[in-house]
Amino acid sequence: KRGLNTKLHLAVDAVGMPLRVIVTQGTTADCTQASRLIEGIDADHLIADKGYDTDTILDQAATQGMGVVIPPKKNRVDQRAYDKGLYKLRHRIENAFLMLKRWRGIATRYAKNSKSFLAAVHIRCLALWLNIS
Repeated sequence: KRGLNTKLHLAVDAVGMPLRVIVTQGTTADCTQASRLIEGIDADHLIADKGYDTDTILDQAATQGMGVVIPPKKNRVDQRAYDKGLYKLRHRIENAFLMLKRWRGIATRYAKNSKSFLAAVHIRCLALWLNIS
C-alpha cells in the first residue's frame, strides 16, 4: 500500500527534537502507543493532547516520575486540572512533525512499506539532530 495507511507516533524532548518514533497502521489509536513512546524516558512532564488521556498512561507517567499535562476528555467523570501555561508548549511537538514532513518522502509517504518509511523518518531525525551541533 506504499505506506499510505500508516500513522507516525513521536516523542520529543523539551526543545522539540525527536527522541522516539513509532510507525503503526493508520487506524491505530494514539493512546495504545503512548506506553512504548514514554518507556524509559526521563522527563519532568508529559505533555500530550486529549487522545492520550487514559488512566494507564497517567499511571505510567506517575510511576516514571513525570507530571502529566494532558487535558481531560469531556467524557471523563473526574475532570482533572492541568497546567494550561505548560500545555502551550505542546506546539513543539507539532513543530517536530512539521520539520519531519518538510522532507517530501515523509510528507507523501513515498516508501513502499512501513519499514522503509520508518527508515526514512529515522534518517530525517538524524539529519535534524546533526544540524544542532
